[in-house]
Amino acid sequence: MKIILVNKFHYLKGGSETYYFGLAEGLKALGHEVHFFAMEGPENVPCEDSDLFVSAKDYNGPTSLPQKVSAATSLIYSKEARDKFQALCERVHPDVVHMNLVHRQITLSILDAPYLKQHRVPVLFTSHDYILVCPNYVMLDGSGAVCDACVGGHFSNCLKRKCVKGSTAKSGMGMLEAEYLKLHGSYSKIDCIVAPSQFMRNKLLEGGFPTQQVVYMQNFAKQEILDNAADSTDRTDRDDPYLLFFGRLSSEKGVDILVEAFINALPSLPGNLRLVIAGDGPERQGIEGRIAAAGPEASGRIELVGFQGGADMRRYTERATLAVASSRWRENMPYSIVEAFALGTPVIGTDIGGIPELVDEGRTGLLCEPGDVDSLSQAILRGAALVKDRDAYAAMQANCRSYVLERCSQDNYMKDLTALYQELIDSKKGN
Repeated sequence: MKIILVNKFHYLKGGSETYYFGLAEGLKALGHEVHFFAMEGPENVPCEDSDLFVSAKDYNGPTSLPQKVSAATSLIYSKEARDKFQALCERVHPDVVHMNLVHRQITLSILDAPYLKQHRVPVLFTSHDYILVCPNYVMLDGSGAVCDACVGGHFSNCLKRKCVKGSTAKSGMGMLEAEYLKLHGSYSKIDCIVAPSQFMRNKLLEGGFPTQQVVYMQNFAKQEILDNAADSTDRTDRDDPYLLFFGRLSSEKGVDILVEAFINALPSLPGNLRLVIAGDGPERQGIEGRIAAAGPEASGRIELVGFQGGADMRRYTERATLAVASSRWRENMPYSIVEAFALGTPVIGTDIGGIPELVDEGRTGLLCEPGDVDSLSQAILRGAALVKDRDAYAAMQANCRSYVLERCSQDNYMKDLTALYQELIDSKKGN
């Protein structure tokens, strides 16, 4: 098959890009021809299709009123993206189009490329976040509280609650985009929506998407991750044990809750157990301030090591006693948890979104309530007690690795996905 993969970023920026490039790798390994459509950018991976990428957009840059109006309009519908996508289709003659992150920088205007309708090309969309039912992507309102107000098409709530970065203007634009896509029938032009978690699928169905349009397919892990899971060597650092958080230091990730929970648990924790926080983001300064205010013991046992990548991040993860996913928001299917599992590191996770589909209490980790300091403190204490039981901890490590090997096979995912592609092709062409 000839497949066009669409994603606004064409470099490894986050989990959706890990999936996007992993799809390309897996599809090419099966002999399929893969092309890309994305946004221009200096960090992009070199690509033969880049001459037709959409112009980079900086929505914070324009200052004049005409520039602002033009930028706001292109958030919702981009004639440039539609025309360039049409040109790519005419060049490639795709059998399938598979979209990922497309809203705002690329827009769903590409679905109006005449080639798709003329040649009955099926379109899939992998739903990495909640943009289909929430203009703010993450189902949090302007105060940071979990929110379902827009589910079902009630998008004026985004403006009322200032959900997008607490800004009236940005929330208004989010509302207008969602209303336009609803009135324009954009989502009806997508033949299949892939939900990486059961929670995501249920939320989309609650939002009014037809049952037959939404399929559940848990994300896969690349071969490197599967190889890690197949290696049963225990590299946990028992001489200098630590809990590990790795990810963006932003409010929705709940790192502030984790720090408070760890400080609360300190009097009852083993004297050598630390908390290591790997990552960077807007909450870092506030976290540093809270640690300093808690006194010398907290400062000596909570370490911020900044962004880590590659081999360094692997070492931090495989040596950790437990990883922590402290999110306030309804994470979909976090790759960070799968990566930890593969390295034999159980996870303390919040019981929200797709996290409990991965973290099974007592089997692959421990669960706590989101945004609840006391609940997370208790989970940390349960985790510290668990580690003392070598047999129970080893069994949990084995369960984590087995989960990855049994549930996250890239080969199996690609076989299922290409079968789905063929089914959609046959259906669209009337075969």
